Amino acid sequence: MEFQIDSLKDINAVARNFLEIFRHQKVFAFSGEMGAGKTTFISAILNCLGLDESEGSPTYSLVNTYDIPSIGKLFHMDLYRINEESEAYDMGIEEMLYSNSLCFIEWPEKIKNLLPENTIWVYIRKEVNESRIIIIENGN
Repeated sequence: MEFQIDSLKDINAVARNFLEIFRHQKVFAFSGEMGAGKTTFISAILNCLGLDESEGSPTYSLVNTYDIPSIGKLFHMDLYRINEESEAYDMGIEEMLYSNSLCFIEWPEKIKNLLPENTIWVYIRKEVNESRIIIIENGN
């Protein structure tokens, strides 16, 4: 499946469509180069879920936890600073991934072996004209 975001004004419509299609899924792996728009797209999804202000990327804290009235707990992870999978265990990754809560993971390649089989992979690519292509695949 593929979406195109030509400008930021399109992002909320794509986020709503994304949520509708994947409403029963729990774990999402957002992959893309630095500056591709992973955090921006996740923020748009959080906004569509009813969270007015997200904390942005949890680059330094590794995890932002949100309690969203319509869905419950949501974990937004940024694993850029993790060097080994053992560091993910230290932060309680298994509890989060298997909590039946929504999990949005940036830099998931760092823990690919730990992700559930039914993880939805979201690849974000920045185009020459500054638009974004979002490609979604099921499974690892």
